[in-house]
Amino acid sequence: MQKSDAGWEAVIGLETHVQLGTNSKIFTAASTAFGDEPNTHIDPIVCGLPGTLPVLNKKVLEYAVKAAMALNLKIAEHSKFDRKQYFYPDLPKNYQISQFDEPIAEDGWIEVEIAEKGKETYLKKIGIERLHMEEDAGKLVHAGSDRLAGSTHSLVDYNRAGVALAEIVSKPDLRTGREASEYASEIRRIMRYLGVSDGNMQEGSLRCDVNISVRRGSNSPFGTKVEIKNMNSFSAIQKACDHEIHRQIRAYEGGQNVVQETRLWDEGKQVTKSMRSKEGSSDYRYFPDPDLGPIEVSKDMRDRWFNELPELPAAKRHRYADELGLSAYDARVLTDELSMAQYFETVVGVGVDAKAASNWITGDIAAYVNAKRLSYSQVMFRPEQLAEMIQMIDAGTISGKIAKELLPELLSQGGSPKEIVKERGLGMISDPQTIDLLVDELLADHPDEVQAFRDGKTKLQGFFVGQLMKKTGGKADPKLANQILMKKLKV
Repeated sequence: MQKSDAGWEAVIGLETHVQLGTNSKIFTAASTAFGDEPNTHIDPIVCGLPGTLPVLNKKVLEYAVKAAMALNLKIAEHSKFDRKQYFYPDLPKNYQISQFDEPIAEDGWIEVEIAEKGKETYLKKIGIERLHMEEDAGKLVHAGSDRLAGSTHSLVDYNRAGVALAEIVSKPDLRTGREASEYASEIRRIMRYLGVSDGNMQEGSLRCDVNISVRRGSNSPFGTKVEIKNMNSFSAIQKACDHEIHRQIRAYEGGQNVVQETRLWDEGKQVTKSMRSKEGSSDYRYFPDPDLGPIEVSKDMRDRWFNELPELPAAKRHRYADELGLSAYDARVLTDELSMAQYFETVVGVGVDAKAASNWITGDIAAYVNAKRLSYSQVMFRPEQLAEMIQMIDAGTISGKIAKELLPELLSQGGSPKEIVKERGLGMISDPQTIDLLVDELLADHPDEVQAFRDGKTKLQGFFVGQLMKKTGGKADPKLANQILMKKLKV
């Protein structure tokens, strides 16, 4: 929110559509593979042909319940599917199977860490109203001029139609674009930890619609709500929210009304644009789907699926800070991706210092992983080998400088640092007598600099240290070398 918007408060809620990562669609065995030729993953059920009957995919139910449990939602023992009647040009049936008044789960929350540059990081509990299952629509491709017909046209790809979605509806607890972005990011993180979705926004596996209104202070009634669609990144969510908040405030302060509508985010122009008037639930004419029976989730099913849940990101962040003594920032970075957290935990499990492991993983190794677009599970330099290298540094076998020089090769090819150091004679020189002789040779080679140091130019200490490291190929024990060097210089 901009400074000129002081005195106003935004009220934001998110509807997050998560594509559940099943191999087949929600009501049919048709494939969910992404990127294939248009209309190659369809069948009579997807096309809504007469005489076909949908059957719920059991894995979809499992994934939806696990997602709901991870979001602290209450699982309904009984729920049902409904038909959402609406004109869908990209759904052949011309209605969507969803859940209306009896969703699979309701009334939950997640903890979100809000980190903003120049501001203190804080935790916020965001309420979640519900999670329900539904089928996805297809994809419209709006083409340009048709050379034969001389008119514009649209193409439809039904490959995505019928793919299983979990729609997660937050309560209106968010107040800034940053909070909305962090909330969506945490939802994605949780889904990926669970393994129920890859959360790839570029492929449409996770999509967010944002509902925004503004009001004069926190005690005023809610304003008119506007929905924003077409955001394919977390930064776009933040920018779209911030822009829309300011747009609505300007409208009210200019004596205009804000109308309930759906708007699109224009990434190129960084503005929201009106798309259509917003529909209400009455426009959809919901009724129970006659082809699908009620859903029952037994206590045994709930208990089994709950016991299969992994440690979630928020719990890891707290554990890393409380038990391993890491900063909130380090804990946040390390838990952003599950493969990174697993890599870190394997290194620490060998017995090395958590902070040392964190520094290597979030620094040089993260830079390599990001540049190569890899998962940590794909890195050739295995966590056990990183632990070995850190232990060698701690033992004084090699210096940090030698480790940095070896790292590019280790990352691309893997291997034992201990064996490489032994083969190449890279071990650190830590024998006092050897270093004593090397320092004597160095001082004899630079008499003028020695005299200048003794005359008060103490900054020359760095020169001598650099020369000694150069002379030893960076293998001299830095602490011991400094002690001997300073002792001889001050004679």
